[in-house]
Amino acid sequence: MRPAAYSASLLFLSSLLSLNAQEAKPVITLKISADFLALHVNGKAPAGTTALEYRLAETSDIADKAEWRPLNQKLADDGSFAFDLPLETSRWSELQIRALKQAEVLARKETHRDVDTFKMLTPERLAALPASRSQEWTAYVKRSNDRAAKEYDILAAECRKLGLPKAKPAPGSRAEFELDSDTPASWFASDEAKALADAAISYQTPTGGWSKAVNYKAGPRASGTHWTNSTGDAWHYCGTFDNRSTTEQLKLLAGVYSATKREDVRAAFQRGMDYVFEAQYPNGGWPQNYPLESGYHEAITLNDNAMVHILEVLLTIVQKKPPFTFADEALSQRAKAAFERGMDCLAAMQVKIDGKPTVWCAQHDPLSLAPEHARTKEPPSLSGGESAEVVRFLMRKAPITDATKAMIGTAVAWFENHKLTGLRKTKNTEGKTDYVEDASSKEAYWARFYDLKTGKAIFPGSQDGINYPTFREMAARNKVAYDFMTTKPGDLLSKEMDRWKKRQAKEGR
Repeated sequence: MRPAAYSASLLFLSSLLSLNAQEAKPVITLKISADFLALHVNGKAPAGTTALEYRLAETSDIADKAEWRPLNQKLADDGSFAFDLPLETSRWSELQIRALKQAEVLARKETHRDVDTFKMLTPERLAALPASRSQEWTAYVKRSNDRAAKEYDILAAECRKLGLPKAKPAPGSRAEFELDSDTPASWFASDEAKALADAAISYQTPTGGWSKAVNYKAGPRASGTHWTNSTGDAWHYCGTFDNRSTTEQLKLLAGVYSATKREDVRAAFQRGMDYVFEAQYPNGGWPQNYPLESGYHEAITLNDNAMVHILEVLLTIVQKKPPFTFADEALSQRAKAAFERGMDCLAAMQVKIDGKPTVWCAQHDPLSLAPEHARTKEPPSLSGGESAEVVRFLMRKAPITDATKAMIGTAVAWFENHKLTGLRKTKNTEGKTDYVEDASSKEAYWARFYDLKTGKAIFPGSQDGINYPTFREMAARNKVAYDFMTTKPGDLLSKEMDRWKKRQAKEGR
């Protein structure tokens, strides 16, 4: 019998030989980027390579169906190479490269176009739903993906015609596009309003929505210009409800149509409304972006009042109030149905703790409706800010129903029990906002985030993602460029509550 140490030595030597054999296996490394015109390939071939061949699939087909083609590339001494492959269309799905030593295939490498998969609306989650729900959600996702592909093809066709490898970003604006609430009806007939409408129409995405932070005062969109002003991922927020986008453009077009009766304006308005209806989830909520964008953008979004602004537009159309007085019965009925489904979703999303309704999160999972994570500084939580905006909308504008009154009553009770007192807002020695303990302070605050289990205020760090118990502890370790405190619920408990009671009395509800 051999000693154990001898056997171990043999095993080690065998493993080492196996590892060396694996390391000696010829391989090709590839790095690929693409634009509307070509694939850009960088790589390294194994030692001894005398020629390279490739085959490419430009659709959803696999490259195995194509013939191998020679690459007339001179390899560097270390085997590295770089070349461009012009695309017959703007798309590609798979590229295969093989290295030859005379007639012998030394190595082969295949690579596929990166596809940004969804994080919440995954095929596995959709398949796990009851059959009828699974079908409607699967159809929704497919429709969204088809819309995204069509938008890509439209922009690619413009750029290819102009010989542009990528689109030019739209002119940006630091200020989001927003109409004053007291804008007079006469303004919509002005040259300024007409020019803004012309520009807005030109930047309407093929699906029917709008991006954000685009400077319409710079004039209409030129061919080969993107619908967004993003310089990184140009499709980021291509069509969105974030920061009043889409809903505000709809108001502009409605006002200009009412003042001018221009049919091109009405047609653009109708495409925008179709976009709102199409983007609505089967359960009544809305994503932040449509076509869908992977990540927290898939969530039903209350952040920045995205869903509230949609509900406001729909309700104004149903009521045929300015600037939507021209709405016909067909549009009014579609708006009514979408609004009611949205309200049902809003009620279903109100977070229950130990069976008791509380408030809302800033974003909710589109399928389970549970509170969902967004950016590092936006954990699943109870929201002091967005929830206050939801309740204000319910108090001021929503139809007075039993469901509306229940949402308001339970949310108000939660706000009453979660105010933060004994704090005073001040500036620290660096001139930055701080909140210090002061028993004599009459100020009342609410945190932007509250823990879902304990109900206590939390202050998540934008850099480290840690949930701190106080603003000061969080600010000492993280950059602060966010409102972590709000006084909005205080207005609800005073002025808005008085207005709400008067409204109920006036409407006999």
